[in-house]
Amino acid sequence: MLGHSVRALVRDPAKLQFKHYALEPMQGDALVAEDVEKATESQDAVIYALGVGKCPHFFSQTTSLLLCAMQKHQVRRLIAITGIGTGDSRGHGGWIYERVILSLFTKSIYEDKDVQENLIRESDLDWTIVRPASFNNGPLGGRLRATDQLEGVTISGISRADAAAFVLHQLKSAEWLKKSPSVGY
Repeated sequence: MLGHSVRALVRDPAKLQFKHYALEPMQGDALVAEDVEKATESQDAVIYALGVGKCPHFFSQTTSLLLCAMQKHQVRRLIAITGIGTGDSRGHGGWIYERVILSLFTKSIYEDKDVQENLIRESDLDWTIVRPASFNNGPLGGRLRATDQLEGVTISGISRADAAAFVLHQLKSAEWLKKSPSVGY
């Protein structure tokens, strides 16, 4: 965890496969305001890294609750992970990803992620929206690139390890402050 202590809001701490002395799992639900507020209290920053949820507007609803909790507890730094295919990154994830996965299987999810990103942009927080390409289980240390200049660019994949390292770096960097870099190879 590179010198950080981490509080992770999780539905079921018993299912958490990773254990570390600097990791504090907190049982709760990202759709319950009290749980989000409790998880946010006394934190220096928040990394939003939720997967697909159990309701149609999961990303926008959980982000709304998170933004309120961050305001209440005066937490300024937010790094939110959305994905290639959100906002102006649509069309830059490769043919199969864009034409098959995104258009046939995840269209409504990415429409909600568009709403999520707009909520974050409209906030007065110090935010970075990270848009990783499709995840793979490759090692740390790939030839990662991050860009918000997408004309003529296709970003087709990224290891979870490289994406995590990029996100952690943003905690101490202003390079992508109030920007939405697409990251991958």
